[in-house]
Amino acid sequence: MSDPRIDLVVTDRVARLTLRRPEKLNAIDADMVEALSKACRAIERSDARVAILTGEGDRSFCAGGDIDAWSCLDADTFARRWLRDGHDAFDALARLSVPLIAVLNGHALGGGLELAACADLRIAEAHVKIGQPEPGLGIIPGWSGTQRASRRFGAQLVRRMALFGEVYGAEQALSLGLVDRVVAKGEGLASAQADAARVLQRSPRATELTKMLINAAEGEESERVVEALAGAVAAALGDLTEGLAAYRQKRSPQFNR
Repeated sequence: MSDPRIDLVVTDRVARLTLRRPEKLNAIDADMVEALSKACRAIERSDARVAILTGEGDRSFCAGGDIDAWSCLDADTFARRWLRDGHDAFDALARLSVPLIAVLNGHALGGGLELAACADLRIAEAHVKIGQPEPGLGIIPGWSGTQRASRRFGAQLVRRMALFGEVYGAEQALSLGLVDRVVAKGEGLASAQADAARVLQRSPRATELTKMLINAAEGEESERVVEALAGAVAAALGDLTEGLAAYRQKRSPQFNR
């Protein structure tokens, strides 16, 4: 990893991705955005079958985008680099082929909630708060806080957070569907590891395909899912083997009809 503030460890087929910037409440700057993208590629190339995402410390899971990192950018750079690169990184997290569990061991505000929304399961420790304060700073929730968050949590709930500034504690977030489970402070990681163990007992191929289909149903990545599934079917039929053999042998392929 190029940025020491994004720590990735893969052990026993479980990838653990940790934001390590507690002095800044695990806020994300431009280098960390790039490191997140690289971490996703590393997970895909590893033997991991499930991933856990968390933040260092217990004050903040992630405070979102580092204000010092983006507030000095001109409008063009902000739109073309900061927002676009952030979208690429968060999309990569949401579209991991393995299930992703987010452990909210501290507050998840703004981009922190957008980061949590990328996960397939969210575990909140009892002391956390969740919200979308961006419009109070004169900016929008720019890393899919209006799009993916609306798909996963419901548009009305996003309205309440983003337009009216509502902030929720862990138990209220559970009742509203923002998180899937609330555990005591300090117990989030152990809870996630138990979930990961259950994933490892299931078919890796069926799990991957099921996640792809759920993402497609949400509108997360319909085009890629359709092409990936169709490509897998085509490759499994044997035509690919014959086509490549014919190409290498400089002859016409003899496809089965």
